[in-house]
Amino acid sequence: MKRALTAAEMRAVDAASADHGMPGSVLMENAGEALTQAALKEAGPGGRFFVLCGLGNNGGDGLVVARKLAGLGRTVFVELTGEGTALQHDAARNFDALKACGVTPAPIPAELGAGHGDVVVDALLGTGLSRAPEGKIADAIGRMSAWRAAGARVVSADLPSGLDSDSGVPLSPCVTADVTTTFGYVKLGQVIEPGASRCGRLEIVDIGIPRAAEQVLTGTGVFLLEESDVRGRIPRRRSDSHKGTYGHVLVIGGSWGKTGAAALASLGALRGGAGLVTVATRPESLVPVMQHAPEVMGLELVNEGALGPRDLNALLDAAEGKQAVVFGPGIERGDDTWKLLGPFLEELTCPCVLDADALNALAGHLDLLQKAKSELLLTPHPGEMARLLNLTSAEVQKNRVPLARSFAKDHQVVLVLKGARTLIARDDGTVFINPTGNPGMATGGTGDVLAGLCGALLAQGLSTEDAAVAGTWVHGLAGDIAKDRRGEMGLIATDLLDGLGEVWRRWSR
Repeated sequence: MKRALTAAEMRAVDAASADHGMPGSVLMENAGEALTQAALKEAGPGGRFFVLCGLGNNGGDGLVVARKLAGLGRTVFVELTGEGTALQHDAARNFDALKACGVTPAPIPAELGAGHGDVVVDALLGTGLSRAPEGKIADAIGRMSAWRAAGARVVSADLPSGLDSDSGVPLSPCVTADVTTTFGYVKLGQVIEPGASRCGRLEIVDIGIPRAAEQVLTGTGVFLLEESDVRGRIPRRRSDSHKGTYGHVLVIGGSWGKTGAAALASLGALRGGAGLVTVATRPESLVPVMQHAPEVMGLELVNEGALGPRDLNALLDAAEGKQAVVFGPGIERGDDTWKLLGPFLEELTCPCVLDADALNALAGHLDLLQKAKSELLLTPHPGEMARLLNLTSAEVQKNRVPLARSFAKDHQVVLVLKGARTLIARDDGTVFINPTGNPGMATGGTGDVLAGLCGALLAQGLSTEDAAVAGTWVHGLAGDIAKDRRGEMGLIATDLLDGLGEVWRRWSR
């Protein structure tokens, strides 16, 4: 698991490194060496190197690269976005060292435009960006974009210039890198979208930051999940087990015209390893739901229309003896559904996944979450999150990490905010970023499979955190397996079910 640092956290680590005896000059030299090796890997035979440097520490890293490439006898052109006299400290010393090697930074002539086989090193801006690039820096970013379009490879130092280090929002203009060599730690904006797509291949390199400097990273953080963080959360099956060992999931979902959502959630629970799955839905929806899988059991909710308070007793009876509940996939949206949710959650004793229109029913009634007796796992997509917070989807997408963190803390739930790089927020403010999944999963029903999968993991005794983390990772990996088999364009939710089976096969689960 890798901690993803904000710009402020990175500054604190840099300062602590100096306090622990690591000179900035050594860190800059090591960063430049790592960046040089990355650039050499991307270059074609006889390829030229175009190094564009800003006036901060990133520019100093670029000057180290230029010196090392020149020392190797490679053709290198170096440009500063200002006067060398404006450089300070380690960057200024590397400017002098570069000139001593016979290379003087100068504007790169237009006729020397980079192309196939060439490498452009982006050393303009780092984590300290606070506003959109302008002037010479904006011009340099524009030229880099043109050179990349002509076939050159772009290697960014620490962060693509123009990318907000914390939000992952690309300001205008912003570099799109083929490779980003980041120093010491992942930066938050590199591992959430749209920033992740701007970074290309992300390479994390050790530049000698003292381990002791990490002590400044106090409190809860944001972490990028790795497979090793997930696999161990899912136990192997015992040889003496039976269906009762793996829990019984109740799926409350489905309505006329949306029976598929309940079916997909149920199948997700079955493929997630639940021993038993029962669907509770209106009579007219029950047969269509059960036709999708003979393994699913059914329970009629004999009233008509949207779920409401009159269904409370039936649902509490249905939840009796269950190990997890999934509430919401495909239910009819009703004005009184929130009046059911409140007393239901107050009485429910097993963990519950709230999804889809159960989340929409909560909008304006978030106080119901505090009254819940059992642990809750919420799985909103950005539109549902926007309704919960009375925001727009665009506002949610721009502030995914802080909104997910504050919601989980304020309401003491585990929150899975779906989307590209799905977030899992814990009730203490810790946030996990899930890197699995692909654009082919942007299709109806994939979220229902996730809800059912999380329900199955809860039913097998996983905590809400473990169910959310493991469920989200495995769901995305199943989607990646489906993409490899079928491509992205035609991927559908039921493809994930086979993908889940393949994950369990690979993991011997």
